[in-house]
Amino acid sequence: MSAGPGSLRVGVIGVGSMGWPMAARLAQAGHAVQVYDAAPGQAARFAAEVGGKAAATCRALAEGSELIITMLPTSAIVEQVLQGEDGVLAGLRPGSVVIEMSSGVPAHTQRLAAAVAAAGGELADAPVSGGVPRARTGELAIMFGGPAATLERVRPVLAAMGTSILHTGAVGSAHAMKALNNLVSAGGFLIGVEAMLIGQQFGLDPAVIVDVLNASTGMNNSTQKKFKQFVLSRQFNSGFGLDLMVKDLGIALGIAADTGTPTPFAALCHELWAAAGKSLGQGQDHTAVARLCEQLAGVELAATRGD
Repeated sequence: MSAGPGSLRVGVIGVGSMGWPMAARLAQAGHAVQVYDAAPGQAARFAAEVGGKAAATCRALAEGSELIITMLPTSAIVEQVLQGEDGVLAGLRPGSVVIEMSSGVPAHTQRLAAAVAAAGGELADAPVSGGVPRARTGELAIMFGGPAATLERVRPVLAAMGTSILHTGAVGSAHAMKALNNLVSAGGFLIGVEAMLIGQQFGLDPAVIVDVLNASTGMNNSTQKKFKQFVLSRQFNSGFGLDLMVKDLGIALGIAADTGTPTPFAALCHELWAAAGKSLGQGQDHTAVARLCEQLAGVELAATRGD
């Protein structure tokens, strides 16, 4: 598949719940997309259903790409796909850009950037916020860490996936910002669930509580897009794993430790989310943390008004 005028040859490594719709947006925008995924058959399914090409190895993907996107669970896995005889660095074309869009550890990202530079390319970090729904519509918020000139070079690709592209500074800064964003999001979720539990015990309908919060100063992302949709509905299927939230909170606390910043509330927030991960077991959606709050309160949230 050749790239048309104004398009780029883009390789996407990791076409899971987030990477798939993001790569699909790139294909829809006219970019020549190659994909690779460690899950057998996943890349071939993407190519068959969406278009583009399935790469046999990360090296082969890099050899045919000007720009390479990684959307993977951890920095350690990103390092694995970069290294080795079949890794990205073995096939990296001179001047290629690797955009690390996972939620990574800033210091690890900076080390990976040095390795990519030594191989003749450039790495920037560009994690996203908005979840699967906004990945599907191309309305993600994208944070970008790297030189301004690099951002302008890759902006057409980022713009196919997101409507907000914010330059946070040097390499690693975007991953730091993503962890801090998720810290704020996680704290808002927990306090909102506790407010609903208090209100329900008093006699308020949790659905009414959410409506009032959304019309008042207590509004946040969870009140707008999570409580009715995934908690009160009992669906718990937002598409973002509880284990990934715990990982991101750990990154935020690591940055706090490195900078000597006291974080008593953030530490408690991380402790509660980590406890939920252990209590609820593997494979839980992050919105299922509400169940831990319910267990502590001895009650289950139940909206009495259907809407």
